[in-house]
Amino acid sequence: MSNTTSDPARKRERRDEREIRNEQDRENARELGAAGSQLSTAPSEESAADLPAMGVIGWARWFWRQLTSMRVALILLFLLSLGAIPGSLIPQNSVDELKVQTFKEAHTTVSPIYEKLQFFDVYSSVWFSAIYILLFISLIGCIVPRTGQFIGQLRSRPPGAPRRLTRLPAYTTWRTEAEPEQVREAALAMLRRRRYRAHTAGDAVAAEKGYLREAGNLIFHVALIVMLVAFGCGQLFKSEGGKLVVEGDGFSNTQTQYDDFKSGSLFDPDSLAPFSFTLDKFVGTYERSGPQTGTPRTFEAHVTYSEGAYGTSKKTVIKVNEPLVVDGTKVYLIAHGYAPVVSVKDGSGKEVYRSAVPLLPIDNNVTSTGAIKVMDGYRDKNGKKTQLGFQAFFVPTFAGDGKGTMFSQFPAADMPVLALNGYYGSLGVDSGLPQNVYQLDKTKMKEFKDSEGQQLKQRLTVGDTMELPDGAGSITFEGVEQWASFQISKQPASGWALTGAVAAIAGLAGSLFIQRRRVWVRAVRGADGVTVVEMAGLGRSESAKLPEELADLAGTLHDKAPTAPGPDPAGPEPGPGSDPALDPDSGSVQEPSEETAEGAEK
Repeated sequence: MSNTTSDPARKRERRDEREIRNEQDRENARELGAAGSQLSTAPSEESAADLPAMGVIGWARWFWRQLTSMRVALILLFLLSLGAIPGSLIPQNSVDELKVQTFKEAHTTVSPIYEKLQFFDVYSSVWFSAIYILLFISLIGCIVPRTGQFIGQLRSRPPGAPRRLTRLPAYTTWRTEAEPEQVREAALAMLRRRRYRAHTAGDAVAAEKGYLREAGNLIFHVALIVMLVAFGCGQLFKSEGGKLVVEGDGFSNTQTQYDDFKSGSLFDPDSLAPFSFTLDKFVGTYERSGPQTGTPRTFEAHVTYSEGAYGTSKKTVIKVNEPLVVDGTKVYLIAHGYAPVVSVKDGSGKEVYRSAVPLLPIDNNVTSTGAIKVMDGYRDKNGKKTQLGFQAFFVPTFAGDGKGTMFSQFPAADMPVLALNGYYGSLGVDSGLPQNVYQLDKTKMKEFKDSEGQQLKQRLTVGDTMELPDGAGSITFEGVEQWASFQISKQPASGWALTGAVAAIAGLAGSLFIQRRRVWVRAVRGADGVTVVEMAGLGRSESAKLPEELADLAGTLHDKAPTAPGPDPAGPEPGPGSDPALDPDSGSVQEPSEETAEGAEK
């Protein structure tokens, strides 16, 4: 019963305390006036209850203020980062349509859901674009008014001293025999040497420092916009493709030369940089001994390139993470492998095929598989045109003889061996459907049989020949060349994105570690004819360094205007609301109570 009775009383006490505190805040605001204003360019936030009843216009203004607030900008930035997660974990049509199709076949349950949510096209989806555009508008709406306010603050002078300096969070005072004008001149010179913007306003010197805090804040927001614009331009105008080049072959930067090619929706094929290069040789070295045997040590593609249609040929070396850069286009070395050189003869002994055939690596020791396809020029023993196909299995350093299989024990081509299975018939290339160059379509082909009626297969070392049955010809392992795979990409505005990222970090650091603060020095003649010096400081937020900085300034000024001898009979008139604990003769910085400091800040 007593608890029930006391609850309303406690509520009334808390309500009375809030009213008293609000009244103190209003009084402090009246006391500080312009001195406590504009320490930040952050716009004041209003709730819907604060708006007058203006119908649609009022709610539109409220929505705009919410959209351009820092809180909503951070929420949108978080949602943008969150939305990029499925774009990193789920295959994207813009990157590899084959992987998307493979994913759909393997995950038949979730794929329709992902399709409806546009998870296979995240960066061009409606919801990702909406977040992106809203964030863009939010940042611009936040920056434009704050920039205007900041420029106005830079052009204006620091506000004059409030009537009662004792209400500020950091305060000190002493009496001196120096003239008030001399104290103010010394204070003005001292503050300017400390890089304060200072001027004399009435009987006090007003100074301000820490503008880089707001500048850093604005730089951070502008940098975010630059990064968003750069990201958008990069997605719209980008071009990226891959090309596998065998030693001795070359590449020209035209769309038809790419093995695969992706571009942005606003990409212009005429914007491709005109250049070409030839792969002279590929050099790869590996650790030969120790626990890291076989670990790659050097991957280098030695190329000869030229810019433009009639450019001078130049030699260079492309390494991993050291691309060739031509007119903003970067050529990266991303993979390498082996290309066995084979020659095929028909039954008459005529050579109908000779080529280095790239094979696909399947392990760290560059064990490789692939297909050799002889599509034109071959005739069987009866003179009928047909096609040949061979399944190829290659190891650069042979091992496993007598164990029923073979494998590579080292990635370098120390002892290359090529295993082949032969087929004849139709490769299916005339149907017009795309084929995987590393796979053999055997649906319309028959396998060659040996004398025992078994599938014809043979291991070949360099120089060995596999004879095809019934005088169908032969295939010879002539040697080994290497291939390198290159990624040729042009990402417009990537430099702007990097600049924006660096500027954002610098601006954020400035806004976090630089404090905006103001200092006032008042020097007036007291009733007894002795000059009374008051110094006070105000920061945007409470900081332990503000009293320390004011104490340092007071110590320097005290050397110019030392404390007058003798007691202070009256001292400065404290006025209502001042802290009675202040000691005018101590010369030290006094820190008001928590309530006083909070009121001064507000």
